[in-house]
Amino acid sequence: MIGYYVHHHGTGHLHRAIAIASELETTITGISSLRRPATWAGPWLELPRDDDGSEMFVDVDGGGRLHWAPEYHDGLRKRMAKISTWIDEADPDLMIVDVSVEVALLARLHGVPVVTIVLPGEREDPAHELVHSISRRIIAAWPPSVSGMVRGLDERSSRLAWVGGVSRFDHRDTVEKPPTDGPRRVVMLTGSGGLDVTADQLAIARRQTPGWEWIILGEAGIWADDPWDWLTSAHVVVTHAGQNAIAEVAAARRPAVVLPQSRPFREQEVTAAAIAAYGQYPVKVFDSFPSQGWSDVLDSVARLDGTTWEAWNDCAGIERAVAVIKAELRLTADTVLP
Repeated sequence: MIGYYVHHHGTGHLHRAIAIASELETTITGISSLRRPATWAGPWLELPRDDDGSEMFVDVDGGGRLHWAPEYHDGLRKRMAKISTWIDEADPDLMIVDVSVEVALLARLHGVPVVTIVLPGEREDPAHELVHSISRRIIAAWPPSVSGMVRGLDERSSRLAWVGGVSRFDHRDTVEKPPTDGPRRVVMLTGSGGLDVTADQLAIARRQTPGWEWIILGEAGIWADDPWDWLTSAHVVVTHAGQNAIAEVAAARRPAVVLPQSRPFREQEVTAAAIAAYGQYPVKVFDSFPSQGWSDVLDSVARLDGTTWEAWNDCAGIERAVAVIKAELRLTADTVLP
């Protein structure tokens, strides 16, 4: 039995969890504030929210040692009690946490080994240092060849496992070239977290690119639960720098304009900077949405070789992540640790 905690912000954590859990040959209980997704095969433990704003948030970070544990909050108390009850009744062999310092610590304090997912960004704070120190293994969903993706974690640590990009589309057949008839297509991924682009900015970009068809996906446009066909129809993708989005664009082998968005711990800014510095991926990175020059930008990006994304996501990241988890399950079953 494995517990798999899924953070409720955005959809990337959930998509990654579904992809990994579907390949594990054991019972996986999903644990999250999210409702049980239709594609989740195992049990699901839905948690109360601890960020609903119904109460005053007091000392949310425990004096700087935690990330989110507000004092006197009924939702926090109930969700932690629910996880503890599940641990007591299910007796899990392992907890996978993507991502929560507090849930990882709770599981470990119950004597359950923990495998955590590390996100890019500036993670030098005491809470991240603590959760990394108590994790059996730390899975990084990017290739080891790209340095500087996470700050505050020793990249030489034997507990750190790079698995490459992890995408729910890793088993799909890639369309080598998008259609050549009609206007060229740019697909913009805004996601559930949004993209800091105004309607006026988008209108300016469209006016500058008369030979291009713009398709906006996400909450700002067309919502597609499965955007694969849109991605593979694109000559260029415009995307934020979230892990899930980058992995999916890489799986589709499409050149991209990357616009990092503001997120906690500078997650997307650090990701975009590392990708740009590596210099081998088919991308152009901008700090903000360009106000001019879109015709030249799209033309130049469209000429980049999308197949070079294979170095980021070779479509075997799920297999490697599953191998890491299975190794910890064998260790749990066969070895008494000191």
